[in-house]
Amino acid sequence: MSFTLPCVLMRGGTSRGPFFLADWLPKDAAARDKTLIAALGSPHELQIDGLGGGNSLTSKVAIVSRSVHADCDVDYLFAQVSVEEARVDTKPNCGNMLAGVGPFAIEQGLVNASEGPTTKVRVFNVNTGSRIDVQVCTAGGHVRYEGDVQIDGVQGTAAPVLMNFLDAWGAVTGQIFPTGQRIDTIQGLQVTCIDAAQVMVLVRAADLGLQGTETPAQLDANADLLQRLESVRREAGHRMGMGDVSQSVLPKPVIVSPGAELGSIVSRYFTPHRCHRSHAVTGAIGVAAAMVLPGTVASDPRSQPVAGVQRVEVQHPAGRIHVDVELAMEGGQCTLVQAALVRTARKILQGTLYVPDSALLAH
Repeated sequence: MSFTLPCVLMRGGTSRGPFFLADWLPKDAAARDKTLIAALGSPHELQIDGLGGGNSLTSKVAIVSRSVHADCDVDYLFAQVSVEEARVDTKPNCGNMLAGVGPFAIEQGLVNASEGPTTKVRVFNVNTGSRIDVQVCTAGGHVRYEGDVQIDGVQGTAAPVLMNFLDAWGAVTGQIFPTGQRIDTIQGLQVTCIDAAQVMVLVRAADLGLQGTETPAQLDANADLLQRLESVRREAGHRMGMGDVSQSVLPKPVIVSPGAELGSIVSRYFTPHRCHRSHAVTGAIGVAAAMVLPGTVASDPRSQPVAGVQRVEVQHPAGRIHVDVELAMEGGQCTLVQAALVRTARKILQGTLYVPDSALLAH
């Protein structure tokens, strides 16, 4: 026997997964997670019996509801469903899936489309306790997915979704640099532990004997590298006050190297045990922040931080992401104000999802 629930499958940025209203899912968190595991088809390397695509980028879930916060429109809970384990992680945010939250919320009647060409949806990310303004194209009072914006990692073009991260700095750990330092030495490596839209530990490619431009396949095939990154990641988690992170996807390890052009940086982002085929949006914001702030392993010695908006080009395996980082100078110190970037989204299908009754008894 199976039970049914509504479901909307969407692409958000370079990720894909089912979107649910919170009311569609079980209220109990454990029952909810079992439902999501079954819906995606985990644990199985191909997720052949569910909606997942056998990759962390396509094993994601967005859960949306009317916001309980007076200054926000909707609450967004992101869930990362493990591909090969019966496990759901709701600690991190996902900026790519976030691109679909605004369109989904409007189409589900949680937010009214404005009369103008765009509608602003203020999203509260439940995972990190941060706010994001999402601007959706709504010409004619309806969500418009078609457009002429192309993002690397996605074929074709679509309407732009502008996302402005307002207060994602230290949202998980309480500090943008959770260890109190901009550079730490962990197991002989200089690293930067940062909590800026995403919790990450940044390592220079050169310190790992890498060029920094290696492909995800090359990095995933380097067993010694993966083992070393995981060891550093776990130690970084302890130093950041996160305890034992062996069963969590946070912090994310990231390998960085200088870009060829001023204002650019090369990044290889891990999810955390495989290299991302493109790049996480939240990770791109964190990498960009680390680059424009002085004293980190990602800082660009060719430029000095100044108040105002600085554009950073984060170069990843599938292309690049442009992030506009706004800085302010306070007491001679440079601080982050906000960061914005453009993604696209598309509704793929809407219908009824069938989940085996046995799913709630398994795992």
